[in-house]
Amino acid sequence: MDERREACEPAKRKKMRDDSERRDLQNRLKRIEGQVRGLQRMLDEDAFCPDILTQASAVSSALNSFCRVLLASHIRTCVSEDIRAGRDETVDELMDTLQKLMK
Repeated sequence: MDERREACEPAKRKKMRDDSERRDLQNRLKRIEGQVRGLQRMLDEDAFCPDILTQASAVSSALNSFCRVLLASHIRTCVSEDIRAGRDETVDELMDTLQKLMK
């Protein structure tokens, strides 16, 4: 069985990620978490509104970047493998996911 196919288990709604991908995603989330804590600190310290908004925009951008990286990985692995295997419902699921991301 193809290693990538083993990584994507849609019936179980799980995906086995390699260590490199997992580390990258975790590091991104840790940076975002730090940025959010920074926002909380700024609010506690009565920071100037435009400064808080600038930091909030950076958090939003970082989270969008996280989503793009995760989506690209999902398309390269699970989606492409499912399409090759004739599981066309995966395209519908992908479209639903994209619509949620574009709100």
